Amino acid sequence: MFNPYRDEQLLNNLRVYIEQVLKQESPRILLVGEAYGFRGGRLTGIPFSSGCLYDDVDHPFLESLKPLIYRSANDLVAENTASIVWRYLQDKPFVPLFWNSFPFHPHPSRVQRKNRAPNVSEIKEGIGYLRLLCDLYQPDLIAGLGRKGAESIQRAFPEKEIIYIRHPSYGGKKEFISGMDSLYRLVGSG
Repeated sequence: MFNPYRDEQLLNNLRVYIEQVLKQESPRILLVGEAYGFRGGRLTGIPFSSGCLYDDVDHPFLESLKPLIYRSANDLVAENTASIVWRYLQDKPFVPLFWNSFPFHPHPSRVQRKNRAPNVSEIKEGIGYLRLLCDLYQPDLIAGLGRKGAESIQRAFPEKEIIYIRHPSYGGKKEFISGMDSLYRLVGSG
């Protein structure tokens, strides 16, 4: 497991990201995925992002983040899920707060440039972070992006209604878009 927040610059990126999301005057949607990937949050410290994202996708929210965050020239790579998610958001007036069921990068032993699914104990550890984030953010709606995201939310908040959205990877892009459209309609912005 790799913790990007041991790097103060990436920890600051996360702080800036959360502050910018909190500044939005909009419905509050929390969208929870699985874990950071080796091309995404591991390098940026921001869920559902990549180093190239800020140059590749035209969105006012990303433009507001760009001058405030640290980006290493060595880490300017694309991440497929982040690209799909943010291209979908290009014409949306606000963005959800993104998080992961395990807010670190799980990887196979001694192979840091690969991803693996978080295990049961890692998901359990992530629930504490998820609860803290919900206390801070006070979301109107919570949605799980993929099964791991939905399962972790259900474990953290068994009394809450959870919306499931198909993860866009492995052929799920069309269902992801449909799920996100439904989510934005629920808050009157779709």
